[in-house]
Amino acid sequence: MEKPGTLKVLIGLGNPGSQYQYTRHNIGFRVLDALVDEQNAQWHKKDKLEYAEVIINSHKIMLIKPQTFMNNSGEIVPFLQKKGIRPEEMLVVHDELEKPFGSLTLKYGGSHKGHNGLRSLMAHCSGDFWRLRFGIARPEDKAQVSDYVLAKFTQSNDELNNLIQKAVDILKKLAE
Repeated sequence: MEKPGTLKVLIGLGNPGSQYQYTRHNIGFRVLDALVDEQNAQWHKKDKLEYAEVIINSHKIMLIKPQTFMNNSGEIVPFLQKKGIRPEEMLVVHDELEKPFGSLTLKYGGSHKGHNGLRSLMAHCSGDFWRLRFGIARPEDKAQVSDYVLAKFTQSNDELNNLIQKAVDILKKLAE
């Protein structure tokens, strides 16, 4: 697995609001929340996002949760551009229908494959950013995709929490 160069920001995709907190689509938020908790950091609100800063192995990195709802996640890009952050210095954590549940894969670039959060980011900047894809599997009936991603996981909390921790460990390793 190729490793990114210097990462300046980790972006977790999800939807704001307690009704979405534990849904499959919010796994990006949950992974970053776990990292913030582990690092004893705090979330701060600014315009269309929540952000935190953590230090991992002497490397300062910003964490962002867009608060624009999934379909408008790219609205955070001007904030990143003002900070001088280029797409190749970003890593996006998101749910991935095309991967089996629990699969964690690192990818650079590529298409959005119908993921509206990625589509929005790509509309505001190039698709040349890193991704940590958290496999959630695909429902058999394509017509159920929208309801499926907005539903809660059916796996046990222990199994899900172990996978979230595994994702956090991957992010920490990448930030070295």
